[in-house]
Amino acid sequence: MVASRLIILSVAVAAAGGAGYVAKNMTAAPPETPVSAGPQQPAIALSDVLVLASDVPMGASVGGHLSWQSWPSDGVNSNFITRSTEPDALDKLNGSIARVAMYSGEPLRLSKLVGEGQSFMSSILPAGRRAIATRIAADTSAGGFILPNDFVDVIMTRRTDTEKSNSNYLTETILKNIKVLAIDQAIQEDEEGRRVKVGETATLELTPQQAEIITVAQQMAERLTLSLRSVADAQEKVDNEADYLVAGNGRGGTVRLIKSGEVTEVGARK
Repeated sequence: MVASRLIILSVAVAAAGGAGYVAKNMTAAPPETPVSAGPQQPAIALSDVLVLASDVPMGASVGGHLSWQSWPSDGVNSNFITRSTEPDALDKLNGSIARVAMYSGEPLRLSKLVGEGQSFMSSILPAGRRAIATRIAADTSAGGFILPNDFVDVIMTRRTDTEKSNSNYLTETILKNIKVLAIDQAIQEDEEGRRVKVGETATLELTPQQAEIITVAQQMAERLTLSLRSVADAQEKVDNEADYLVAGNGRGGTVRLIKSGEVTEVGARK
């Protein structure tokens, strides 16, 4: 009887030990497997680009306003100035003049600088255009509100008779949508942003034909008035200018004579 109890007890202990071993193996954490880091991403290639460290107004020197800045190489335009191609650019361009207004953070382009040996006005004048100066006054220039880069019409007022007591006046718009390059020596509004500039001379951007028209008009007119246009009209196509003032000037066998404000045509002698 005692022997049978011992056998049963031994079997129970063995069974309990086996169950405990199985349970331990079932709850044990699986062995950690090494995690692959995967392929390493390459670092972004950078290039040093010459940029404006601060705003530079038109006609001002860029000296002291330039610095190198790191840019992604894929985003570098061929017109940018880089340290790898122009390592001495800071010293080389220190005295250069801005053809147009430039702003902080903008990459510098040589096309926006006045070329070496060029005057400022000739460098900002588009190819095929002429710069002509004409006298103005506050009462003939929109009360002084005409500024560089505005667009204007040129109005000519002249007498119809040489006798002042009997004369009448004719008024005609001789040029339309003309860009103002400068008022006196100013080529932009002042640094404080004031929008009034009363000057005595306006420099206008003209075609060769328009330059001849205004030259004739200056001799004929009692006065020339500048009429300010909306900036929305800047791209408007222009027609019906006063081409008749110079149409016969060596182009059609006639010569135009101007005397006392009157225009006459005579045949050109060969």
